[in-house]
Formats: sequence, C-alpha cells, structure tokens
Amino acid sequence: MEPSAETANFLWFLRAGGNKLASRGRLIKMALGPAEVAHGPFLIGVILNVALYGIMITQTFLYFTTYKKDRLWMKFFVSFLFIADTVNAVFDIVYIYDSLVVHFGDDTYLATANWVFGTDPAMTGIIGSMVQAFFAWRVYIISRNLWTTCAILGCAAAGCLCSIGTSIGIGIVPQFIEFQKFQVVVIIWLVCAALGDVLITISLVWHLNTHKTGFSSTDDVINRIVKLTVQTGFITAVWAVVDLVIYLTFSTGLHLIFNVTLSKLYTNSLMSSLNSRGGWKFTQSSENSTTHKSAHRGVSADVVQLASTARPEVFVHVESHQMVDLEDLEDSKSPNDIFRETGHSHWDSKGTVGSEGSIV
Repeated sequence: MEPSAETANFLWFLRAGGNKLASRGRLIKMALGPAEVAHGPFLIGVILNVALYGIMITQTFLYFTTYKKDRLWMKFFVSFLFIADTVNAVFDIVYIYDSLVVHFGDDTYLATANWVFGTDPAMTGIIGSMVQAFFAWRVYIISRNLWTTCAILGCAAAGCLCSIGTSIGIGIVPQFIEFQKFQVVVIIWLVCAALGDVLITISLVWHLNTHKTGFSSTDDVINRIVKLTVQTGFITAVWAVVDLVIYLTFSTGLHLIFNVTLSKLYTNSLMSSLNSRGGWKFTQSSENSTTHKSAHRGVSADVVQLASTARPEVFVHVESHQMVDLEDLEDSKSPNDIFRETGHSHWDSKGTVGSEGSIV
C-alpha cells in the first residue's frame, strides 16, 4: 500500500529538514577546527598579555627611577614579580608559536597541551598570591586587623595551591576538550582569587574612609586613594569571575582570553598602587611638605604628605634686640613683668632681651 500524497510530502519534509540539520552540524564541526578550540582564544590572550607586559615594563622603570629610597625587600619583591611576569610572557609566546607555526596543520598536536602551556596557571596563581599577600600586609598596617589579614592570606594561599594543582591536572589530562575533568580545582582557585581581591578592596576602602580628617585637601587625597583601590581591586576580581563563568559555560578554550591575562592585571595593579605614591604617601612626620593633622577626630598616627618631590625652600630668620636699663626699672618688676612689657622671649647675660622667629 503506497502512502498518500500528503504523507509522502510530510516524509520528504522530515528528510529534508533532517538533512539540513545534519549538514548544519557538519558545518559547525568543520568551522570549529583543532586550532580554534583553544589556540584562537589563547592567541588573543597572548596579544593582550604582551600589551599589558609593555605597561608593566614602563611601570617597573618608573618605580626604580622614582623610588630609589624604598626598602630593599620591596625592590627585591618588585624585581621578582617582574622576572616572573617576563618568564610567563615568554612561555606564552613560545607555546603559541610552537603550536601555530612549528606544528602547523598537526591536528593531533593541536588537540593537546604540553608542559609549556601547563606553566601558565601555576605562574598566574603564584604571581596573584604574591600580590594579594602584599596588599594583605598593607591592610594589616592600616587596620591592625589580624582576622581580615589572615583571611586574605588564606585566600591567597588556597588560590596559589589550586593554581599549581591546575597545572598538574593539565599534565594528567592534556586534552583541551577534557579540561572539565579537573574543574573543581579551577573553581577553588578562581573563587579564592576573586574573594581575596574583594576582601582587600573592602578592607582598604573602609579603613581609609574612617581616617578622613575633615580637611578638604587631606580628604581629597584619601578619596583618590580609595578610587585607585577600588579600580585596581575590582578589576582583578571581576576578571577572575568572568574567567570562571566562561570556563564552566563553554567546553572550548574561550576562557583562556581572561586566564592568560590575569597575571598581568595583578602585577599592573600592584605597580600602579606603588607608583601612585608620587602624589601622596603616609608618613609620621614631614619636613619638606605641607601636612594636615586632625586631633579632634582621633587621627594621631597617619599624616598625609601632599608633595611628590622636594621643593626649594626659603627661610627668613628675624632677630631683634632691645637694651633695657635695669636700674631704671622698678624693684617690684620681675623678669616676667619685663617680658610682658617688651614682648620678647628670653634674657641674655647682659640684660639683653632677644626674640627669634622663622618664616617659611
């Protein structure tokens, strides 16, 4: 029994639709080549990484030429971060060149990651944890809050260990399409990184706002510090969260655009914070700049220095003398009475009253 014309037309429509869907699936599969799965996003990440590395070079140069009197450990710290950043950038460039140029067209090679690629998560986590540890130290100096400092250091340590665990996972499961198998370690790493950045930002902003003095010039400086803290802190936090969301949402390497550049954002945020001291810094005393201090609000330790460079100063020394005949004075007058009448500050051995003053 042959099917009716309507049934035949319906079956033809289903076959045509199925063929179109199958053809579309093949086109999508063909469009997503081996290099596009991970190396396309990685290449974009490397380009952004190198651009941020150029900014890092400039900031490091400005730091060593401007802050020559910084503590030695601080200079070693900055130097280590710069060297680690350099090694990270070189490894990324070597990997993308080896994959897309040396092994061009090798689909088997492009489907797996090697040890050079595996160094990126570990180095990113180490650099990020070191930057967070530095800001944790700054939080402790400002707030003396041990619990907040320990929480930040805990996030930094957990992120560092999980980033190293991610590199180990890449060595065990090198296929890009199977990176989801060790997603638990990646989740802990990026969540701890974002949480640490948020804790740093909130702590610094809250404690800086509580130390406002009431003077407009000083409060303006504090507002600038708060603005810089928010900008640098939340950039890395948002970047880590976006990296995590894309990693969990897409099975491809699209998240590598954000993951590859994360280390440079950390180092640039640190250097931006250090180099911004050209317009402000906290000090206990200041001889070469204008300082403002508020006692009525209980701010006794932190004084904001509003000068970035030493300026030439002019001192005018004024000294006046007046000769007084002691015999003409009444016997009832004491030296204090004479001081009130003459308006001078001290007596010399010859009966000379002198007064000194300095005008800056």
